[in-house]
Amino acid sequence: MKRLPSVDVVIIGGGWTGLLMAKELGLRTPLSVVVLERGEKPRSMAALAEGMDELDYFSRTRAQQDCSQETVTLRHNPGESALPIRQLVSFLPGTGVGGSGEHWGAAYPRLQHDMFEMYSRTVERYGVEKLPEGHAIQDWGITWSEIEPYYARMEKLVGVCGKAGNLQGRIIEGGDPFEGPRSTEYPMPPGKTAYICTLFHDAAKGLGYHPFPTSSAINTVAFKNSEGIVRPSCFYCGYCGFYGCMVGAKAHPSNTLLPIIRKQKSVSIRTGSTVRRILRDTSTNSRAKNGKVRGVTYIDATGEEVFQPADLVFLCSWTFDNTRLLLLSGLGDPYDPTMGKGTLGRNLTHQVQVSAQGFFDKPFNRFMGGGTTGTRISDFEGDVFDHSTLDFIRGGSMSGLAGGAQPITAFGVVPLSVKKRWGSEWKKAAIEYYDRVGGAGFTGEHIAYKSNFMDLDPVYKDRFGDPLVRLTIDWNDNERKMVDYMIPKVVELTRAMGAKEIVPPAQVGRYTTTRYQTTHVQGGAIMAGSPDKGVLNPYWQHWQYPNLFVLGASAFPQQGSANPTSTILALTQRTADAVVDRYLKEPGSLV
Repeated sequence: MKRLPSVDVVIIGGGWTGLLMAKELGLRTPLSVVVLERGEKPRSMAALAEGMDELDYFSRTRAQQDCSQETVTLRHNPGESALPIRQLVSFLPGTGVGGSGEHWGAAYPRLQHDMFEMYSRTVERYGVEKLPEGHAIQDWGITWSEIEPYYARMEKLVGVCGKAGNLQGRIIEGGDPFEGPRSTEYPMPPGKTAYICTLFHDAAKGLGYHPFPTSSAINTVAFKNSEGIVRPSCFYCGYCGFYGCMVGAKAHPSNTLLPIIRKQKSVSIRTGSTVRRILRDTSTNSRAKNGKVRGVTYIDATGEEVFQPADLVFLCSWTFDNTRLLLLSGLGDPYDPTMGKGTLGRNLTHQVQVSAQGFFDKPFNRFMGGGTTGTRISDFEGDVFDHSTLDFIRGGSMSGLAGGAQPITAFGVVPLSVKKRWGSEWKKAAIEYYDRVGGAGFTGEHIAYKSNFMDLDPVYKDRFGDPLVRLTIDWNDNERKMVDYMIPKVVELTRAMGAKEIVPPAQVGRYTTTRYQTTHVQGGAIMAGSPDKGVLNPYWQHWQYPNLFVLGASAFPQQGSANPTSTILALTQRTADAVVDRYLKEPGSLV
């Protein structure tokens, strides 16, 4: 094995979290920083403009992880045998510099303000008996007031459009009245309102709800961010999710953070570098609070195995990869669902998502759009509505979006009145309804359960011979009852929009990877106020190894219905501040 000279910092993963931490350390410290990214360097603007290929990037998921090289296995419960996922459908982890942040849809909502104290607040309002059987809900170890300033700071860096609904406790007409108190207005006004979004807004308003424009990391005007990076406004071309932005209006790690990093001589990025292990310092008590890690081993672009010593390690890959690398490296106590002991691998959550398909008389011009441009309501979010007489807890958001509909993947949706599913009748209907289909969608929370977790698969391995991560996950009664409650409301909204025919959402059965839910998968290396409840402390610092930080949604004890990126970046910035302002002056535990 080749041994390289020691560096101050190694960052594993070159996505949003890894590059944000690299930017902060590069700008604010003299530390030598190496970012290890297993994928390729980001594409140039010219390459993005030439590569808006729906078949290549949407249908064949070119920007995502290659399942032939590395995947995960899945089972619903410990009594089943897990099988490998051979095709990405349910979630779409990215690869290369920028990660999923290059092909994301750029939705940028904040979590509900009670999410960080979900256990305490639910018990306080309803009593402990209201919690679902077998739950693993817990508080995060932080509060809204602690994270809100970082939400605001990151919105100015990333560049986010939207409309405040609760500005310093004052409810603002046209925004989300149920959001947590915001310290500042959004940096940019909302995007243009598409016809279908207007229909959703008017329908929701007519039903007594409180519609507001979605927030997203897409420029609605030419914008200079807090670091002086200038990007243009959106063209509404309809090619956002699955693609990099060919004009730079959508925020990517590569167009928002990388230009700053490239100016820092102390930071280097090594692509084609697959990290296999984080190594412990065996000269210290590895299980004690003062244990240490001493660097990483990885396979470089030439196929050679390399040891990179480092004083500080930041693990910044995707949820599954963070948890897997900790398990492979023996860094933490693996979760045992039978005994209820251990923390590493527990609290695996996803999101539940359903939508009604409505068929309309008028065309929508669906080929135009921008990421998550649209209208949303939070009347059924979290604990906004009273659950006293309901047989489930929590909820989610409903929305009408205009993100763009490409001609291949959006083609072929027809109403139930069209009996044929192939042939001339179906083709005629598919052409007629291609631009006349839309409706309301629901994205719901997924609370944590003791039965949903990750561990290492005892059978299946990757190309290097290392075990794959095994997912044990299923929907529970709480999610099924929540969706059953929301389906009539989604249908009612779609009908109020003017749909002539409606295909209602299907009920939730078993967890499946055969249809897209979201790429918002959380847990495995969760944060907590004490080491018996989580792998990480509230600064995303490993409880047992203070010079190891684990960044990303793997730290979420449970997930709300909001997209996680805004929360990930806010807490990454909080960690960066704690490292620069406190840890580097006095290395050790931050709590």
